[in-house]
Amino acid sequence: MNKFGAYIFNKNIQSACRFNFVRVFSQQKKYDFDELVKGKKIVVFMKGTPEAPRCGFSNAVCQILKFHGVNKFESFDVLSDDELREGIKKFTNWPTIPQVFFNGEFVGGCDIMLDMHKNGDLIEELKKVGIRSVLLDSGDDSSISNKKS
Repeated sequence: MNKFGAYIFNKNIQSACRFNFVRVFSQQKKYDFDELVKGKKIVVFMKGTPEAPRCGFSNAVCQILKFHGVNKFESFDVLSDDELREGIKKFTNWPTIPQVFFNGEFVGGCDIMLDMHKNGDLIEELKKVGIRSVLLDSGDDSSISNKKS
């Protein structure tokens, strides 16, 4: 191989190595979902923010939590980042948004939260994470259905 051939070969090898290096590191995941939910009482991956939900299901989850007196919780807007939206779906193997976590454990989506609210399980689950539902302050369980209106 002559000098020119060696030069071209070395340049192409260097370019290929740089390309592979960049390709490998750009494919690394941007989010560590275990870390995002670990050590936090409530985390919601939702469309929009708790102050401005951008879908009815995300709004419903926020309203259910507020109904129980939970006004502050960690949230992530999946509309801000495709990798966040698709990554959380893969992480939980759950196809829909919102997704709710209590103490780092996946609870479910809007339908699960609504069922837990209706049957009273949400009060118990909130207790487990150290949150007292304001519905307990009303005195009796019959007032739960009356407060929905």
